[in-house]
Amino acid sequence: MKIHGHCHCGNISFTAEADASKVIVCHCTDCQTMSGAPFRAVVPVPAKDFSLTGSPKVYIKTAQSGNRRAQAFCGECGTPLYATSPDAPTVYGVRLGCVDERAQLAPAKQIWTASAMPWLHGMPALPGTAGQ
Repeated sequence: MKIHGHCHCGNISFTAEADASKVIVCHCTDCQTMSGAPFRAVVPVPAKDFSLTGSPKVYIKTAQSGNRRAQAFCGECGTPLYATSPDAPTVYGVRLGCVDERAQLAPAKQIWTASAMPWLHGMPALPGTAGQ
């Protein structure tokens, strides 16, 4: 499916062709820290199907495996955009939070569940309001 995305301030935008059946939720502690949330949702997009407008800042993170990953974000507003190989990107792990069609991209799989917050399973039972 065609997806569109942008950072919060609008300085960076992208379009991509994504496979909606490949959305994952990552519960690793790096994703928790870097997203500021208990998990991060990502859709992988082949580099040939990803088009970016603007120039994100990049932070190179070394994973537990030793692999290096380029973490791209807006240098103005800080919105996380994607992760990829720092040298020759073949796939972009697009951060679902900045995708306009995110409601249509339900996760198909979870990874690093050993690091998942134990209280997540109780979220549906909490009282809520439609606005603030």
